[in-house]
Amino acid sequence: METEVKIKILREGAAVPKIATKGSAAADLCACIEESVTIQPGETALLPTGFAMEVPVGFAAFIFARSGLGIKHGIAPANCVGVIDSDYRGEVCVGLHNFSKEAYTVNPGDRVAQMAVMPVAAVNYVAADELDSTERGKGGFGSTGK
Repeated sequence: METEVKIKILREGAAVPKIATKGSAAADLCACIEESVTIQPGETALLPTGFAMEVPVGFAAFIFARSGLGIKHGIAPANCVGVIDSDYRGEVCVGLHNFSKEAYTVNPGDRVAQMAVMPVAAVNYVAADELDSTERGKGGFGSTGK
């Protein structure tokens, strides 16, 4: 299934999100900054991408860490997963947090996150006095095994 997402460039030097390979699930997002930004250990930096987009109704865009940045450098989105709703038309930004003990520098044009566009269910939350029972029940946080 292929879905079209319109991208509007807002800043000079912005890169349209790019899918690296035919099998890639997410597109790379690049920092659209004029000069390098150093993120100190324990700090967060909000990095613009320089574009806005039109996510179709019934979909949302989700921003995830790039595995190399997260595993090798401890750099990941501050909110774990960013959610971009279909009615948002502002600039896409990535809040990166430095979970490591060393400063990390982001340079203009660096790939800083990845974004996947996925369908979302239209949900109507309804208050209820009772819920259907299941085999698992209330068990959580490791209740199904090690």
